[in-house]
Amino acid sequence: MVPLVLVGIVVVTCAILAATPTTLARRTLYPVSHAQDIQTSADRHGVDPLLVAAVIKCESGWDENAQSSAGALGLMQVMPQTSSELARMGLVDSGTYDPSNLLDPATNIEYGTAYLAFLQKNLSSTDEVIAAYNAGMGKVEEWLAQPGELADNITYTETREYLRRVNEAYQGYRDSYPTGLVVEQ
Repeated sequence: MVPLVLVGIVVVTCAILAATPTTLARRTLYPVSHAQDIQTSADRHGVDPLLVAAVIKCESGWDENAQSSAGALGLMQVMPQTSSELARMGLVDSGTYDPSNLLDPATNIEYGTAYLAFLQKNLSSTDEVIAAYNAGMGKVEEWLAQPGELADNITYTETREYLRRVNEAYQGYRDSYPTGLVVEQ
């Protein structure tokens, strides 16, 4: 009897979440902080702010001070070499956003979003951009050179899982914020 009750509760909860995409519960599953910084950088670089939010959720879980063993920093887990290169290429104003200050949320979001924009300009699909954000553009180009679908050609388990998780989060953010990232008053 107890398992049937639990199944019923789960079914009802899922139905409520599906029917009301902007509920408090949904926003708890897909949180947003620094919405204005995300929106500003996304607008400047032509990137969907909901994709930026999905990348942040999957990269750092919204931990501003996140640091990977590989040296990636901040919300979007930007590598210092990447930020320096984006500044050198003139894709980010290093006078406003110091590439060595990647633990500053606005700076990190600016560099991570600029990198997403760079990938968008050089690749053909959102899946390619997401995979390249994780594994690099060179690896994605190798996988694309093989016959078949990109997702089937990814040889890195981490990247295959990352692509799945970011796409799942991206859909969750689209469902939860159908009018975009707005700062609730």
